[in-house]
Amino acid sequence: MASSATFRPPDHIDSLRSEIEEGLRGLVTDRSPGVLYTPVQYVLEGGGKRVRPTLLLLVAEAYGRPPESALPAALAVEVFHNFTLVHDDIMDDADERRGRATVHVKWDLGTAILTGDLLMGLSYEVLGNVDGVSDDVLYDVYHPMVEQLCSGQALDASFETQEEVSVAAYLDMIDGKTAALLSACFELGAVVGDAPESDRDALRSAGQLVGRAFQIQDDLLDLTADGDDWGKAVGGDLVTGKKTYLTLRALERAEGDEYDWFARLIHEDGLPRSDVDEARTRMERLGIFEEARSAVQRYSSHAREHLDVLPPGQARETLAWLIDEMEARSH
Repeated sequence: MASSATFRPPDHIDSLRSEIEEGLRGLVTDRSPGVLYTPVQYVLEGGGKRVRPTLLLLVAEAYGRPPESALPAALAVEVFHNFTLVHDDIMDDADERRGRATVHVKWDLGTAILTGDLLMGLSYEVLGNVDGVSDDVLYDVYHPMVEQLCSGQALDASFETQEEVSVAAYLDMIDGKTAALLSACFELGAVVGDAPESDRDALRSAGQLVGRAFQIQDDLLDLTADGDDWGKAVGGDLVTGKKTYLTLRALERAEGDEYDWFARLIHEDGLPRSDVDEARTRMERLGIFEEARSAVQRYSSHAREHLDVLPPGQARETLAWLIDEMEARSH
């Protein structure tokens, strides 16, 4: 690594991402049959910011574990993340993911289901390749994460048919669907780095807070991002009637005719695209955007406080920088 005088967190993150990309490319290149492993390879080479494995590597590095020796755990969480995306795309009937056709569109539904199944199994296989760490200790973190994430996904799907969903219930859902894996990344990094149990607790909480901030920021960007950078139509959540932090807070804060206007999200399964701009204006007037930004800042700030348990050094510095970047992201 570069000396402290020339050290730049983004350069270090780029280096870690390169290792992750190389590791992902090599996971199934020599496996057959091609009818199964070609779509798996397609998913693994689909790109992305690789935030989750990067977080894990940085936590492990803070405790003195070199990135190359922690890489199997990092690859495992990224493979698992991609499993969830494949099955999410099926559930959402999505045509594209990161600018490419989704697996069930490029191939077919059965292939997509098998691809997701294999990715999940592969993540367990790869996680067991971490040297010097008991598989049982790793799986003690991993198994509950899988259950919590699936519970969150099930809750999210159930919200589609519920007329009343509270913001508190939505946050509970986020803690499963989005935060469970992020929390596990922080804790697995600590496990691989042989951190004290008290540090693991703090870092698990940091991951949960980052997950909440990440999802609320995602909800916010759906309405406020530049469409070209966002990569999809702005306001898509409104059009589909998806319950998000913003829409639920709007329903909680609106009164009278304002409430009736927003209630169409629920009763009519979304708003016409022509009403998206007006929805943004109404939310701005209600202070929804300001409140969402404050929530993102609050959760991110609390997450950074939990990083104080990490040994001082460049890995901790890079982690804090990365959380800042996640908080400030515009797409």
